[in-house]
Amino acid sequence: MDNPIPMRSRSRREFLTRSVPAGALCAFIAGSVASAEEESSPSAEPAAGASTGVGEQTVQKLEQMLQRYAEVVVKVGLNLRSGQRLLIVAPLETAPLVRQVTISAYRAGARLVDAVWGDQQMNLLRFQHAPRDSFQESPDWPAKATLEYLDRGDAYLEILADDPDLLSGQDPQLMAAFTQAMMEKLRPVMTRMSRISTNWLIISAAGEGWAAKVFPHLPPAQRQMRLWDAIFQFCRLDDPDPVSAWRDHLAQLEARRDYLNRKHYAGLKYAAPGTDLTVGLPDGHVWQGARVTTQNGIACVLCMPTEEVCTLPHKDRAEGVLRASRPLSYAGMMIEDFSFRFSQGRIVEVTASKGKELLQNLIAHGEAASRLGEVALVPDRSPISQSGILFYNTLIDENAASHLALGSALRFFMRDGATMSAEEFAAAGGNEGAEHIDFMVGSDKMAVDGILSDGKTEPIMRAGEWAFNA
Repeated sequence: MDNPIPMRSRSRREFLTRSVPAGALCAFIAGSVASAEEESSPSAEPAAGASTGVGEQTVQKLEQMLQRYAEVVVKVGLNLRSGQRLLIVAPLETAPLVRQVTISAYRAGARLVDAVWGDQQMNLLRFQHAPRDSFQESPDWPAKATLEYLDRGDAYLEILADDPDLLSGQDPQLMAAFTQAMMEKLRPVMTRMSRISTNWLIISAAGEGWAAKVFPHLPPAQRQMRLWDAIFQFCRLDDPDPVSAWRDHLAQLEARRDYLNRKHYAGLKYAAPGTDLTVGLPDGHVWQGARVTTQNGIACVLCMPTEEVCTLPHKDRAEGVLRASRPLSYAGMMIEDFSFRFSQGRIVEVTASKGKELLQNLIAHGEAASRLGEVALVPDRSPISQSGILFYNTLIDENAASHLALGSALRFFMRDGATMSAEEFAAAGGNEGAEHIDFMVGSDKMAVDGILSDGKTEPIMRAGEWAFNA
């Protein structure tokens, strides 16, 4: 489906984040290695199910599903065009999926597919052994390499498989410095991604550490395969024709998007246990479904899975209290049972039972981080919500519940936002900065109302479900 506004040629997120989430691109810098020579050596190459400890039949099934995943990623997510190049940023342990995507991309006509490999353990080793005064340093080359692709109009794919507990117990101040340094280096990349100059996509893969966090009750040999099964289900790969299933799903999201754009609400009102919040919307806001049209004319899906319809709030018009409905896994650390109080768009009070210092440090990093950059509506009946599982992965968990994001707003949420100067974007109500941190607020107890221009309200969601037909 095409964007309802014209766009010029353009990643997350801040991906961010995403729908770009900021954690994804952070991993790019923090744990990336410039050469894959060791990874690609015969002795180092793993089979698709090598770390799962499962039988040959299961390994064969996994390989078949990875092939299907790769086809959907290339044909629907990226909508890769013949002649484009593709840059893949991924953890080492996702190599089997990366190779399947590479095959699918070349079959779709890619001229070149290249990979930048990351290793989460390098992040941990840095916190354990690096000089304490070195965490404000971050290299230039990852951003430059990515910009080379984005500025040419090539495609970008990021694969997430983070262990949510990897950096638990590390110094929150070092974590904040570490993250902020990376974000500053990635600011030009995030700007390109926010403007959607070209096609990009963020997906997840079943990392071993992540699987252990999500399914600790299962035998170790079964955890990773169980996580793969969930990802395949949420990405509609168990459908006989996943590509058609995705097209039908995108059409449904676009119908919701079109309804909200016709309404052109002045704001939204959220009500739930611990939440009583009013969020203003800029005059030029545009609701988006999962699929957008890039500045170079390619309709792509920015995140898989996706269940959301989203736009940007006015950075100066949030009032009230807001309680998160799910924990937030950020840069290898957990933030739990947290809430914010907003005044004139800015966070003025923070509470949390765990990770409060980390959250305060993140919010203290610049004015943009203390304000909202995205509002997204997700029905409680989404497959991810109905699974009843907390995945400790924002890309998946944000599609279980309505959510908001602190920090930078994506430019394509604003009419003509891609062509605005920074000053024009801010004057129109857009929030722009180095961070974009999604967190979940929706539940089966949440109500969301649309505020009309005359101040009257009408229901958008009730008990976490859509309250209108589209």
